[in-house]
Amino acid sequence: MALPNHASTLERVWHYTYLVICALIFLFLIAPILVVIPLSFNIEPYFTFTEKMLKLDPTGYSMRWYDLLLTFGMTDPDATRNASWWADAWANANWINAAKNSVIIGFFSTLIATVLGTVAALGLSRPEMPYRRVIMAILISPMIVPIIIVATGLFFFYSSISIQDWGIPYLGVVLAHATLGIPFVIITVTATLVGFDHSLTRAAANLGADPVTTFRRVQMPLILPGVISGALFAFVTSFDEVVVVLFVGGLDEQTIPRQMWNGIREQISPAILSVATILVIISIALLTTVELLRRRSERLRGISPS
Repeated sequence: MALPNHASTLERVWHYTYLVICALIFLFLIAPILVVIPLSFNIEPYFTFTEKMLKLDPTGYSMRWYDLLLTFGMTDPDATRNASWWADAWANANWINAAKNSVIIGFFSTLIATVLGTVAALGLSRPEMPYRRVIMAILISPMIVPIIIVATGLFFFYSSISIQDWGIPYLGVVLAHATLGIPFVIITVTATLVGFDHSLTRAAANLGADPVTTFRRVQMPLILPGVISGALFAFVTSFDEVVVVLFVGGLDEQTIPRQMWNGIREQISPAILSVATILVIISIALLTTVELLRRRSERLRGISPS
């Protein structure tokens, strides 16, 4: 916000000091990202800036680590890159298989978290709901409790019910990630419902609409931006989570974060930085989408975006 013309000298000094402090805090927060991205293009197998990189010499940069994401684990990575080569990469490349697992687990866990979280938020938004604060605290507890405790509890619970013998692939990890994603859906949908005019649902009921029709044609269009925002947060939570996967995931359920963890333990390679860069880009795209949905939700509710 710009300073008014009548601002005093002290107010101007504080204004610019405040801007500098905010810029330094922002730089501190994004410094790890600023370091990781250029290092992912290092031609040398190091996690440090080489002399050529510091001199901006083009020969010091390479896409070799991004290419390694496609070839690591392939049967014949040096073959001609035709349809057979891509089929080999799709079937055998470790990082591609990890990405497929992450997408599958993220999709189904997000679906479950979105449905359950939206239903919970709708119930908690009703003033006649008893013990709303207690129920809300219980439902969002996975967000507050340290993840290692959640992972340990899920491990012993799954062991007691032998979920690994049910024959459903990814089931344990999907349910665990859905548990972690539900609080984000509840919070975002509840925030959207704060400005919801419940007289609209009463009017729909007076006009003869049943509860399902009222939800589908009145409530859902208005809260849809909040639902999608919660779903995106749930997906990002699943896509980036590693601790729960280490505890409850099977050997064939390698996700991208787990593959990165294994790579750090077994083979230090800048390919990990390439994956981190890709994840940063995906996260930025998803957060941008969330912000656009937030502004659309505010416009639908008659609130000017700040």
